[in-house]
Amino acid sequence: MKNNTPSSLENNKLDLKICGMKLNTNQVAALQPDYLGFIFWENSKRNFTGVIEEVPDSIKKIGVFVNASIQEVKEKINIYNLQAVQLHGKESVEFCKELKEEMSSIEIIKVFSIKEEFDFSVLKPFEAVADYFLFDTKGKLPGGNGYTFNWDILKNYPSTKPFFLSGGIGIEELNQLSSFLETPASKYCKAIDVNSKFEIEPGLKDIDKLKELISTLKKRFKSIN
Repeated sequence: MKNNTPSSLENNKLDLKICGMKLNTNQVAALQPDYLGFIFWENSKRNFTGVIEEVPDSIKKIGVFVNASIQEVKEKINIYNLQAVQLHGKESVEFCKELKEEMSSIEIIKVFSIKEEFDFSVLKPFEAVADYFLFDTKGKLPGGNGYTFNWDILKNYPSTKPFFLSGGIGIEELNQLSSFLETPASKYCKAIDVNSKFEIEPGLKDIDKLKELISTLKKRFKSIN
């Protein structure tokens, strides 16, 4: 069933996730986003191996994994006190189910990559084991490719599961984002996810650009925290 009910803006819900944290976490946390993402994948330029300095309890820490083992995910959850995991690989329904059973307090975000088209039927098996879906741009890497997919595809979103919108979102995409968030297709858009377009270098976030983003979101959408 397609969405033809009010958009996410009309429901006054829009969170912000800043991903690829590595070098200036405290500065970013001071901006009070809803989520901070830490990538635990060795092939990423933003692979996190350090110590996460204390951040406010209001900010959820998300661990981003690509085809990691259950044991590795559990270890990182415990070491870094993560509140959510983002599964960016080919993790199965059984993987998600096992993780949910063993770490019941953890939110599971299952990622699906989109390019020019997408078969939404692949979502259905994950409905019972994922708390959220995340839609990113399909590219050479599992994430952080820096460009957007065609958000019009989400007009065919058949689920009521809240989702994160990711992939190449920067200051220059805000007009496009604004238009999308005024459509029924955005009804279940819980959050936007930004990364590479707000960096000085991989893992070093541009605080001035992030401030501009947050200010613009508050002014335009009046729903960002």
